[in-house]
Amino acid sequence: DNGIEVGAVIELEGETSDDQIDEQYLFINGGFGQFKLGKDDSAADSLGITAPSVGPVGVNDGDLTNWVDAYLIDTVPSSGDQKRVTYFTPNFGGFQAGVSYADDSGSNNNDTATGGDNIVSAGASYQADFDGISFGVSAVGENQGEGNWYGVGANVGFGNFTVGSSWGHIEDDYAQGKNSKTAGDTDAYDVGVSYAMDAAKVSLTYGYAEYGNRKVGSTSATSTGEVSTVDLGLAYTLGAGVTWKSSIFWFDDEADSASIADNDGYGAVTGLVLNF
Repeated sequence: DNGIEVGAVIELEGETSDDQIDEQYLFINGGFGQFKLGKDDSAADSLGITAPSVGPVGVNDGDLTNWVDAYLIDTVPSSGDQKRVTYFTPNFGGFQAGVSYADDSGSNNNDTATGGDNIVSAGASYQADFDGISFGVSAVGENQGEGNWYGVGANVGFGNFTVGSSWGHIEDDYAQGKNSKTAGDTDAYDVGVSYAMDAAKVSLTYGYAEYGNRKVGSTSATSTGEVSTVDLGLAYTLGAGVTWKSSIFWFDDEADSASIADNDGYGAVTGLVLNF
């Protein structure tokens, strides 16, 4: 009766050999905004805006590395599902902000690991419509260990078209301890356009990263390098909860470390996505 909603979310994973529980958290919604408590993505990850991409592979924080050996471009490199507390403000005319805090990055599953870093994540976004033109912009960032990452993104929609881009910067000591360093900073960006027609959406997206944090095998060493990728995506709604998705993609990854082979090529992925 007072307008407050209390609930819980538990996500199950089918392809895993150890922890079948993914995200799990409690939430409280009301006129004051929203509080989350539990294992969940950060506020920055929830509020970040990237270029439009509808295919199953994508160029930014997508599934490219499920199919080829390459560096994964990510302009919103969130710390993932951590045990954290998150607060989102109410939506004020399209503007919303949020902040998250996790006290131990070493305990991100159903364990009691200790000794990790505090993670502070924050972001803000603004989304609105003006005479048939939609607009969205975000600024997000996160501190972990001795460094930070931060980024911005924007999308504009007009008619059936949406165009957008995002940029992110990872400092070389993000998520690193006092006595550990990566090879260098990482800068990444994407740019793309999508077109919607009835039940179908198509997109063409380009991503690029000049990285300094690619892991070399199972060691603690990292490598610098650069990667480019292009994805032509299709999403077609066949019926309620059933979507056919396809990607035709190209990639070119050139690592500076002799322990990582350069890799480039083309690929195609297609399949069904079921939501229920």
